[in-house]
Amino acid sequence: MNIKNTQAFGAESPVAPLKELTIQRRETTATDVEIDILFCGVCHSDLHTVRNDWGGTKYTTVPGHEIVGKVISVGEKVSKFKIGDLVGVGCIVDSCRECASCKQDLEQYCIPGFTGTYNGTDKHLGGHTFGGYSERVVVDEHFVLSVPENLDLAAVAPILCAGVTTWSPLKHWNVKEGSKVAVVGLGGLGHMAIKLAKALGAHVTLFSRTPDKEKDALELGADQVIISTEDAQMAKVKGTFDLIIDTVPYVHDVNHYIPTLTISGTIVLVGYLGPLDPMLNTVPMILGRKSVAGSVIGGIAETQELLDFCGKHRITSEIELIKMQDINEAFERMLKSDVKYRFVIDMASLKKG
Repeated sequence: MNIKNTQAFGAESPVAPLKELTIQRRETTATDVEIDILFCGVCHSDLHTVRNDWGGTKYTTVPGHEIVGKVISVGEKVSKFKIGDLVGVGCIVDSCRECASCKQDLEQYCIPGFTGTYNGTDKHLGGHTFGGYSERVVVDEHFVLSVPENLDLAAVAPILCAGVTTWSPLKHWNVKEGSKVAVVGLGGLGHMAIKLAKALGAHVTLFSRTPDKEKDALELGADQVIISTEDAQMAKVKGTFDLIIDTVPYVHDVNHYIPTLTISGTIVLVGYLGPLDPMLNTVPMILGRKSVAGSVIGGIAETQELLDFCGKHRITSEIELIKMQDINEAFERMLKSDVKYRFVIDMASLKKG
């Protein structure tokens, strides 16, 4: 298979800073789309992977799975895209396409396991996949998404991960006009959850530990803010919410929020991976038929549905645009939650050297 050298930014070990390097991409096969990357969002998963926080990182690693760009070539069997199209690539660049999950357009739950945009198994070149902190990428057309032309392209990038991570549970739990939705945590995921739930017609509440998030939450579309450390405020919303989207990325007490669910309500965890501490108390769950669930990213079809919805409602992420050369500083700021609400890399900075 023919290969092409590509400039990228990556890390060679868990303690090494990201730096410019050269990687190899395949030339387009019959069903491939080659994309000139214009913008790439910066996800917490990028940081965790680079520093091997979850284990299993394959080095050299090139992160980035919130990719927006323009088609520059297509394989002879490609039917969905043409040169010049604005497109996106999210967290998935391949799956088995044959298991029960894939046949339901739920590639994120592919039973043998999907191929991640980075740190996945590269079945074409061997080794592992490289992500969007690079000049270009080659992806099978099935996993490429159409981007609405009426949106700010840089601000579209986080929709491909942060956006669909909150959209998928909103759709699965049938949020609609009049639904009562709460969001825990106001960051990259939380701010998208507020925007999307509001656009679906829900009454939206933010749970915050401190009052300093109230102004921002209301500007994003929340109807109210409940200070979760205030017992009186929590009592006021007891038995209220059909769905709570919990975006907090670290261990915390989920039991605190369960009494605020209505009968048959669900709290869905999209931010934290790992054991809960303290453990779940099942009493309020059993007595109210309440559920604690989890959800991860989204399938290709629902990601396209989300992009179309965002185009119709003119929804994008709130971003801070950075140069590729500033990524190490951006990682340090992410650790301090010093961004509103998502960094996006202008990939022209890499191409200029």
